[in-house]
Parts: sequence; C-alpha cells; structure tokens
Amino acid sequence: MSALSLPAVLTMSEARATLALLEPALQSGTETVIDASALQALDTAAIAVLLQCERVAAAAGRKLKIEGMPPKLAELARLYGVEALLGVAPAA
Repeated sequence: MSALSLPAVLTMSEARATLALLEPALQSGTETVIDASALQALDTAAIAVLLQCERVAAAAGRKLKIEGMPPKLAELARLYGVEALLGVAPAA
C-alpha cells in the first residue's frame, strides 16, 4: 500500500502539478491511500484531481482510498454527486 498526501492548496492553478505527482504512485501496489487532511484552500479542481486519481487507479486494477477529507471537499463531492466514487459518507 502506498500513501500520498494532498497539498494545503489545491485549486485550478495546482491541479496539473498535483496530478503529475500523484499519478505514478497510483499505478503501483494494490491499494493507494490519499490523505486529504492538509487541504485548506480548494476549489472544484480538487474534485477533478481526485476523480482522475480514481480513474488511474481503477485502470491499473488498484484500489483508492481517500482519508482525512475536509468538510468543504466532502460538501463539493456531494454537490456534484460523486460522493460514492470518492468514498464520502452520506450527509446526516
């Protein structure tokens, strides 16, 4: 299992560079955990990055788990209807 961390800022400006760092690790091992707890500033690009990570992992036959998801990120995932894909717990 490999463990990766998201940066403190993940907006459209950082999305491409963040993906470039994450994608190679998603293709090795059997499961990858992405720690999102450091995220402080984000926009919808963070959702796009995580969805691409999910696609890359699935294409490589790997499992992806996202931990430490900040409330704002979980809220965006629910808003866009992708909470199940990203492992976000249903809203209470």
